Amino acid sequence: MWIRTETQDDHDAIRALLRAAFTDVPGAGRIEVDFVDALRESGDLKLSLVADIDGRIAGVVVFSPVDIGDGTPHWYGLGPVAVMPQDQRHGVGGALIRAGLAELAERGAAGCVVLGEPDYYGRFGFRADPRLRYGDVPAQYFQALAFNDTVPQGEVRYHAAFSAAE
Repeated sequence: MWIRTETQDDHDAIRALLRAAFTDVPGAGRIEVDFVDALRESGDLKLSLVADIDGRIAGVVVFSPVDIGDGTPHWYGLGPVAVMPQDQRHGVGGALIRAGLAELAERGAAGCVVLGEPDYYGRFGFRADPRLRYGDVPAQYFQALAFNDTVPQGEVRYHAAFSAAE
């Protein structure tokens, strides 16, 4: 498995991957495809890594900037992360997340937030923090990982594409 930055040639394969990975959720992957496409079009898809296995795209992880209520800059949102059904439970998603978080930290990001399962994302250092909120989402499902000692506070807002894609 080779983890690399997506290229323009990967876009169709990423769309197909998102539809396949999210086929059993409302929207059957359309929401995720629309969100990622909108981020690309606006220039706000700041990091998208793919897992390439024998020349096919087996997974993807996307990071985009978020706004924090207190104005703290350089925070990102993780998501979506998706893995082809036949490649799930083989460490592809975890490898993508670790590589993406390392790349963000290397680029000088202050931290990252994620909306998801606490047990899964906790493995990467994400923790619920009452200082950060995302709408009416239960606190345990909205988690943060600071790359330094400073954790901002306030409501977190994702790119407008996130709301538009819902």
